[in-house]
Amino acid sequence: MLFPFHPRRRRCCAIAFAAITLSGAAAWPVFAGGLETVVVTASPPDPVGSDAFSVMRLNGADLQSSQQLDVALEQVPGLSLYRRNSSLSANPTVQGVSLRAIAPSGAGRALVTLDGVPQNDPFGGWVIWSALPPEDVASAEIVRGAGAGPYGAGALTGVIALTEDAGSGLTRADASWGERESGRAAAAGGAQWGPVSLFASGAISSTAGWIAVSPAQRGAADTPVTLNARSASLRAESEVWSGTILSGRIGLYDEARHSGLQNTASEASGLSLSATLAHPAQTNAPGWRLQAWLRKSDLQNSSAAVSADRSATTPANDQYTTPATGWGISAALRDSLPWLDWEVGADARFADGESREHFGYSAGQFTQNRRAGGRTFVGGVYAEGASHIDRWLLTLGVRADEWTSSSGHLIQSRLSDGTVTLMQTMPSRSGAVPTARAGARYAISPNIYLRGAAYAGFRAPSLNELYRPFRVGNLTTQANAALSPEELYGVELGAGGGNDALSWSATVFFNQLHGAITNVTIGPNLQQRQNAGNINAPGIEADARYRLSKQVALRAAFSLSDAHVDGKAQVPQLTGLRPAQTPRWTVTGGASIQPWDRLTIDAGLRFEGARFADDRNLLRLGSALTADARISYRLYEGVSAYIAGDNLFNTDVASTESQDGIISYDAPRMVRFGLSYTH
Repeated sequence: MLFPFHPRRRRCCAIAFAAITLSGAAAWPVFAGGLETVVVTASPPDPVGSDAFSVMRLNGADLQSSQQLDVALEQVPGLSLYRRNSSLSANPTVQGVSLRAIAPSGAGRALVTLDGVPQNDPFGGWVIWSALPPEDVASAEIVRGAGAGPYGAGALTGVIALTEDAGSGLTRADASWGERESGRAAAAGGAQWGPVSLFASGAISSTAGWIAVSPAQRGAADTPVTLNARSASLRAESEVWSGTILSGRIGLYDEARHSGLQNTASEASGLSLSATLAHPAQTNAPGWRLQAWLRKSDLQNSSAAVSADRSATTPANDQYTTPATGWGISAALRDSLPWLDWEVGADARFADGESREHFGYSAGQFTQNRRAGGRTFVGGVYAEGASHIDRWLLTLGVRADEWTSSSGHLIQSRLSDGTVTLMQTMPSRSGAVPTARAGARYAISPNIYLRGAAYAGFRAPSLNELYRPFRVGNLTTQANAALSPEELYGVELGAGGGNDALSWSATVFFNQLHGAITNVTIGPNLQQRQNAGNINAPGIEADARYRLSKQVALRAAFSLSDAHVDGKAQVPQLTGLRPAQTPRWTVTGGASIQPWDRLTIDAGLRFEGARFADDRNLLRLGSALTADARISYRLYEGVSAYIAGDNLFNTDVASTESQDGIISYDAPRMVRFGLSYTH
C-alpha cells in the first residue's frame, strides 16, 4: 500500500495538520542603496557585500530536478550528507550537510536556513530533508566558506540559504509512481485573503525500498530500507502598517523508516513556528527586522547487533523518544549611505533535549533504561559593511559570540525495579568566540571580475555529540561532554564573469578546521567523539553554465578538496590521513534540451572520487559515477507528463563499510512516471 503510516503517527499528523494557524515565517525587506532596490519580500536579502564571496545560486527549475531537495543541491560539487546515502535512505542522524568536502559529519558543518530560520535539528544538528519539499522552495543560495557575520553559529563550511516560494493559485504540483512501490505527491500554492497573502505546501511519499547489502554478503537479517514521509506548511503575510510586514509560518513533518536490518527502524517528527516583523529602509531612516522562531522535534531510533553469518539480529538499543526544543530570536538594523551599505544585529539560539532509550538486551528483553541530554546556548552580535568604490566592492564583517553547554546528565536505571545504576552530571562549560570575514571584488570589465576573501567561523557541539552514546550494528560510539566548538579559518582567491549566454566562476581556497569533532577509534568496535586536531583542506572549485541556443543549456562544475588530518597531540595516529567520508574529487554536469516546443530532455552526471568509511583509512569506498535523466512532454499549458530515472547506470554506490567488511550501498536504479504542473 502506498503511504502506509503507523496509526499513532497518523493521528498525530492529522491533529497537527488541522491546527495550522497564523504563526511565523521570515520576512525581511530588501533595502535601498548602492547594491539593491526597494522591494518588499518574504525572505531576507543577501548580506551586504555577498558578491565578494564564493556563492552559487540555484533557481526553482534547478531544484525541481529531483524529488529530494538534498539530491538537487548536490549539483553543487563538494556538497554532501555525511555518507553517500541521500535522504531517501539515510537515517535521520546522518542527514547533516557539509560543503567543500571538509570532513562531513552526521551533525553537519553547514547551516541550513529557510527565509532566515535555521532548519538544523535542535538535538543533533542534522536536517530532516523530507520536511523541505522542492515544490516549496523558490531558490537556494549556497555560500561556501565560513559564514560569520549575519549567519552566526553553525555556518562553518558554509550556508545553504533557502527562499520559500510565493505566488497565487497553484504554483507547483507533482505526482509520480515508480519502481519498488515508490509513490509521491506534492503541491504548493497561494491565495489572497483580504490583506493577507497565504502560501501553503504539502508532500507525501513512500517507497518499499531495497536491501542495501549486496546479494553476496546479505543474510536473512538484511531487510529493505524503506521510507514513508509527509510534510505540510502554511505561511501568512500582511502589511500591518506603513510598509511594515508581519509574516508567520508553521511547518510540520513526520517520517517513518525501516533501517535495513531486522529489529531496526526510525521515526522522526517535528513542528516549526516562526514570526517576523520587518520594515524597509526609508529615505532618512534605516530598515529593521525582528524575528523569533521555535522548533520542536522527536526521534525514535532502534539498532541491533548482527550475527556473524547475518542470519539474525539481537536488539542493541531502543531510543524510544528524543524530545528536543530549539528556539531563537534575532534583530537587525540595515541602511545605505552614499558610500556604504551596512547592517548590525544580534541573535541568540537555545536548545534543550534528552534522549531516552532502553539497552542491555538479555533473555529476550531490555534490562536498562538511559536518559542523556542537556542544554546549549549560543548568541552573538555582529556588524558588517560594504562599499562600492569605482570598480571595487570592499566588505568587512566582525562578530562576537558566547556559547554555553549546561545541565548535562547521564542517568541509567534497571527496568525491572527502577533502581538507578549510574548517575552522572556534567559540569557546565562556556566560552567566547570572535569571528570575522572580509572580501574584495574588482570588476576588470563588465563581464569579468576578480575577488578575494578571508574568513573565520565556528560550530558549537550539538546535544547529541556532547551527551548521547549510541550503537549502530556492532559499533559503539561514546559521547564526550568536554567537546569544544569547532573553528574554521580560510582564505580564497577567485575569478568569474559572464554574458547573456555564459556564466562562470573559479576559486582556489585553503581552509583549516581547528578542533574537528569526529569519531575516533579507541578500541575494537569502539569510538569516541573527540576534538581531533586540525584538518587542512586546500582546494579548487569551479562552475559554468552555457546556453548554446534557445533549445540547449549546459552546466558543469567540479570541486577538488585535498583534506588531511593534522592530529597534533590528541590523535597523532591520524596525522596525514583523510577524514572519514571525505572524497577528493567531485564533478557534476548536465544538459537541458528542448528539441521541439512540447518536449524537454534533462540529463545529469555526478562523479565522486574514492573516500574512506573510517578515520584510519582502512575501509576504502570506491569512486562512483551516476546518471539521472528526465523526459517530459507538455500536455497542456503548465501540465506535463514525464518519465524519470535516477542512477540509470545502476551503479553500486558504496556508502559505508563495517569493520568486518560488510558494505552497504545507496539506491539502485529507480525509474518513475509522473505528472507535473508549473504555473
